[in-house]
Amino acid sequence: MATSTLVWIVVAVVAAVLVLGALVWVARNRRNERRHIEAGEIRDLAEEESFHVGRREALADEATDRARVARAEADAMAEEAAELQQRAADRRHLAAHSREELNRQWDRADTIDPASSTPEEPRTGRGDAARGS
Repeated sequence: MATSTLVWIVVAVVAAVLVLGALVWVARNRRNERRHIEAGEIRDLAEEESFHVGRREALADEATDRARVARAEADAMAEEAAELQQRAADRRHLAAHSREELNRQWDRADTIDPASSTPEEPRTGRGDAARGS
């Protein structure tokens, strides 16, 4: 083989490598440009969705605050209801004690008064005022 043929083969191989390198470089640049555009679109969508997510978070925070207020009001009402129940039970106990005391007074009056009705009559508390007539 002649030297010139060998030189042409080397030049052809170098040219082929350079062309192949240029093609790879162009392909990589196009791929990078496509990825850059795609990443920009994804960022735009994420930015838009970020607004909606922030709004949903704000609504969730408001709902949590309303629930906390409602829970506090319910707890206060439950406490008030418990206090009212206790007060009613205390009054019921006091009324029962007063009724027992009143019945003892009626019994004492019946034992003292010879004209009184029989002590076996039940006492209702109502109509007992008629006994005094």
